[in-house]
Amino acid sequence: MNLYQSLGYLVLGSRLRRMSETFLSEINRIYQNEGIDFDASWFPVFYLLSKNDSLSIKELSGQTEVSHPAASQLITNLKNRKLVETTVSADDGRRQMVQFTDKGRDLLKQILPIWDAISAGMNELEASDSKIAGILPAISALENSFRAYNLSGKVGDKLKTIPHEKL
Repeated sequence: MNLYQSLGYLVLGSRLRRMSETFLSEINRIYQNEGIDFDASWFPVFYLLSKNDSLSIKELSGQTEVSHPAASQLITNLKNRKLVETTVSADDGRRQMVQFTDKGRDLLKQILPIWDAISAGMNELEASDSKIAGILPAISALENSFRAYNLSGKVGDKLKTIPHEKL
């Protein structure tokens, strides 16, 4: 058992971040090996736009559960690469609508088979170890619990009842 495993929940965030970074690095290596200029961080926007002709930055922010500034920054990056464009909403002049450019649609066509292959590869990995099969439901349960459970408040309450010395 390594240090991270021995510390349990005290390093849960660090372990999840490390796992995420490792996974995203592998995914980016797949795109690179295929000669495709695509970054895994773009996936949520590409996926949502692949299912919708156009979405507002607010809709993208809400569906990806990131802040509006973070979504706006990602869209700006994709605009600079000429993969998406924005237009003013016909219904509300304050809303910026995001859609693929021709270059973005061409890139989408290149990456769709990679998404299928990634899903198939992960399904194989999951089938190879029964413990892995529970990871996605466990992550969903943890996300849902965190939304409802005020961890900082609960820990603060516990600290009030436990005598401890101040440093």
